[in-house]
Amino acid sequence: MDQTPATATPEAADPEDAALAADLATGAGELLMRLRGELGFEDGRALKDAGDQGANDYLLGRLAAERPGDAVLSEEGKGESGRVGTERLGADRVWIIDPLDGTREFSEAGRDDWAVHVGLWQRGLGLTAAAVALPAQNVTLRTDKRYPVSGPRPERPRIAVSRTRPPAQADAAAAALGAELVPWGSAGAKVMAVVAGKVDAYVHAGGQYEWDSAAPVAVAIASGWHATRIDGGPLRYNNPDPYLPDLLVCRPDLAEPLLKAVHTAA
Repeated sequence: MDQTPATATPEAADPEDAALAADLATGAGELLMRLRGELGFEDGRALKDAGDQGANDYLLGRLAAERPGDAVLSEEGKGESGRVGTERLGADRVWIIDPLDGTREFSEAGRDDWAVHVGLWQRGLGLTAAAVALPAQNVTLRTDKRYPVSGPRPERPRIAVSRTRPPAQADAAAAALGAELVPWGSAGAKVMAVVAGKVDAYVHAGGQYEWDSAAPVAVAIASGWHATRIDGGPLRYNNPDPYLPDLLVCRPDLAEPLLKAVHTAA
């Protein structure tokens, strides 16, 4: 297992990898939008299954063709490209992908808070190149572009939380900071909402995997946003067990008070 102290070093990325990550995420997003149009929303389960499988096949096929020597960890992967794969543990380059983050939102008409994640982990560097596509918003955010923090810290911060299971840590943060909790869709959509300035923080606890946060975290860190575990520790990727259950992404000037607040509920 890699012991790189830094979660991400996007400044070390090969520009071609960053461009590929963005192209892959955008291409998978376009495929998903076509599926939405072709299948409609009457059978949500069929749409979810087609989206998961179609986007995964697209991403794995292109990575096999364009980066054949790299390993892959995918939420929808089987065998070596899935969570039980072991070849990635000895690899120097591992693409960590979530072909469709937010299948529930994807299957609901009118919702745009779902995403495609494509991130590259490199030994000794952590996360480097990454992109997160928000296909229904027609935007792809990437590590080779900058989305800086703007304006002063708001008096009443907005904290993105799960639509169905907001954690106690977020409630504690809201109480301590007088913050507003904002239900949002997928993990990637929440992190990109922070990066875009639509909310000021995202607090999550209670279960995620590396593919849920890798690409979004890399994009956030590349633009100077705070991204750690909720105890302030670093987010580590390409572990034997890809379970990575909690996450805090926020404005840098909110990190200290948020970490103090969530600690009271830990």
